[in-house]
Amino acid sequence: MTELLFIRHGETDWNRQQRFQGQIDVPLNPAGHAQAQRLAQRLAEEPHEALFSSDLRRARETAAPLAAAWKMAAPVALAGFREQSFGVLEGLDVPTIKSRHPELWLQWLEHRADFTLPGGESLRQFHARVFAAVGDLVTAFPGQRLAVVTHGGVLDMLWRTAHGLPLDGLRVCEIPNTGLNRLRWAGGTLQVEQWADADHLVGLPGQASTRAGER
Repeated sequence: MTELLFIRHGETDWNRQQRFQGQIDVPLNPAGHAQAQRLAQRLAEEPHEALFSSDLRRARETAAPLAAAWKMAAPVALAGFREQSFGVLEGLDVPTIKSRHPELWLQWLEHRADFTLPGGESLRQFHARVFAAVGDLVTAFPGQRLAVVTHGGVLDMLWRTAHGLPLDGLRVCEIPNTGLNRLRWAGGTLQVEQWADADHLVGLPGQASTRAGER
């Protein structure tokens, strides 16, 4: 059995503005940095054998305090754990998308697994990428405890697979910034042990939304 701790990155300004971040390299905002520090404090006495992150800045900045708390070098950055690519919608907020790309917006709202935005990835392509990355980790580090700082969309793919849910349809699980999601890989299957644990954020002011549709 391989233990997997997946963590969503800290908050960015684009989270608050409800912009599609996708694979644009957006940094953490001050609240996100505070969340990352709380995360490191929470897990300081719970070191894992290896720490990885998406290669996008918001994930790397979230992982950095945790690496320091665990007295590790910088986390290993893996492109396979990037957020889904939203193509032409990246960097745009919802009102702008509705104005510039009304037909694409209506198509995207259907959340079909094989729908691909121009320049982006379908959910099916995204899911395949994420699970190729997971497979590489559990093959390279069998039976170990691994931590990965990643993105909301990646966590949605993990949740759906672990619960046998289809790729079509709206996200149904909460995915808070820097929330702890504990899973295990055993016998070729993924199982959820704990989800969306954000107790370390209690008392921090102005937490951004964790609603199911957030991108």
